Amino acid sequence: MSKKSLRLGVNIDHVATVRNARGGAYPDPIRAAKLAEEAGADGITAHLREDRRHITDADIDGLMEALSVPLNFEMAATDEMQKIALRHKPHAVCIVPEKREERTTEGGLEVAREENRLAHFIAPLRDAGCRVSIFIAADQKQIEAAHRIGAEVIELHTGAYCDHHAEGNFAARDKELAALQDMASFAHSLGLEVHAGHGLTYETVAPVAAFPEVMELNIGHFLIGEAIFRGLTPAVQEMRRLMDAARLGDST
Repeated sequence: MSKKSLRLGVNIDHVATVRNARGGAYPDPIRAAKLAEEAGADGITAHLREDRRHITDADIDGLMEALSVPLNFEMAATDEMQKIALRHKPHAVCIVPEKREERTTEGGLEVAREENRLAHFIAPLRDAGCRVSIFIAADQKQIEAAHRIGAEVIELHTGAYCDHHAEGNFAARDKELAALQDMASFAHSLGLEVHAGHGLTYETVAPVAAFPEVMELNIGHFLIGEAIFRGLTPAVQEMRRLMDAARLGDST
């Protein structure tokens, strides 16, 4: 494959987490989204959870109005979220698993066991012009099911790879990275567009960014944390630099 350009989606959920800790208006996730856009983000990701723990309905309204780059609307496969997505018609919707007690998304969506329900769930979203992405583990069975239900995109869950790296378990890290690479190639062979994300940092982004089949990385929590120390604009710019270098095969 040719080395096509790699898009960066910046997730601004945790700007809202900080705001909600005090219940006021600051920091403003929409301002963060605009800064990320100016710093080189190709899109903005926001997850409207059922319990509204960070992003709110008003944030989605504001993002749809303010952004000039695409919005990737992460959501659970519920009737409420489907109605919200159909009202806004964002560029993309990413269907993710969601449990109220989890701190963050813990794994990929179980598509194979819910194939019929999910096929009917995403059909109106596709009909409305939204690109439908399914957030899944590097598992061939789940990728095949995502393809069968009519998803156009899969997003591979990179959390296990990043966790193994952080723990210093490099054998497990490398095994997970190999699985991600194999499944990126397999999904591409089915005609699916491949994205990846969850837990990526400056240390872990390059190997995934180098996969030629991956067209987009969605990164949030690390960048918002790094912004505390260096500012959001430099944080995004550094991630953009590392991604682009990896794509070109430049390790510097």
